[in-house]
Amino acid sequence: MAAIANLFLGEDRRLRHIWRAAIWAVLVFAALPPLLGLGAEPIFKRLGLAQTLNPGAIAFVEAFYFVTAFIATLPFALYERRSPFSYGLTPSRALDAPLWDGLFVGVAMAGGVMAGMIWLGGMQVHGLATTGQALLLSTLGWIGANMCVGFAEEFWFRSYLLQSLWRSLTFWPGALIVAAGFAAIHYFNKPGENIVDVITLVAFSLLCSYGVLRTGTLWFAVGLHAAFDFMQLFVIGTKNGGQLPVGRLLDATFQGPAWLTGGSLGTEASYLMYPAFVLA
Repeated sequence: MAAIANLFLGEDRRLRHIWRAAIWAVLVFAALPPLLGLGAEPIFKRLGLAQTLNPGAIAFVEAFYFVTAFIATLPFALYERRSPFSYGLTPSRALDAPLWDGLFVGVAMAGGVMAGMIWLGGMQVHGLATTGQALLLSTLGWIGANMCVGFAEEFWFRSYLLQSLWRSLTFWPGALIVAAGFAAIHYFNKPGENIVDVITLVAFSLLCSYGVLRTGTLWFAVGLHAAFDFMQLFVIGTKNGGQLPVGRLLDATFQGPAWLTGGSLGTEASYLMYPAFVLA
């Protein structure tokens, strides 16, 4: 009995962090989504949100992810006598340098890939796809939606989960597990995913996790994630999962080979992402 107890309990006679991470993962990725989805689906329909790549639908889905992760994190935070936001998303640090550094890196990475595609002939810009008041509203909508992406998905993957794996396995093994999960969720939930995009997703996750290691906060990763997706979906207007973003900034076509443009998966599946990660 003592051996079994020691398997699950640490020297402080509390549940080991690896088991906390495992239980949290089961809640977030298996148990809670079907239950919460029962309430979320009719709300989505009642709001009249289209099932396209648009800011409203993205913000709604990301809010669902955040609520799921928050509900799963809350009992563990109470068990550890901590705030649910103390696992990297401390509100008092929201506007500190890491957020702005992340925003800069995200814009620079995606912008560099865009410049490379234009230079190599894979992207042709014909002007603006949206103008006037519609452009202003679309810009604000995509800023809001992508901030939701950064906040929700970083809380989902690199808040309690990464912190618990870090405590039990040390940082890099924990970061690799998170990266594998991050890539798997995208691979199995987006049509047409391939190995090029999977490598990009793993590298992106590791970069976000490294930001946590360097800054002690998730705000760098939030900024990076939000800015990267904003550039990819709104500014470049590339396909994502085979869908074109609604209300994108540029009227652009992508006629180069898939290794350059990413094909139906967009810029994140372009080979140009690899030097961007090295430079980041």
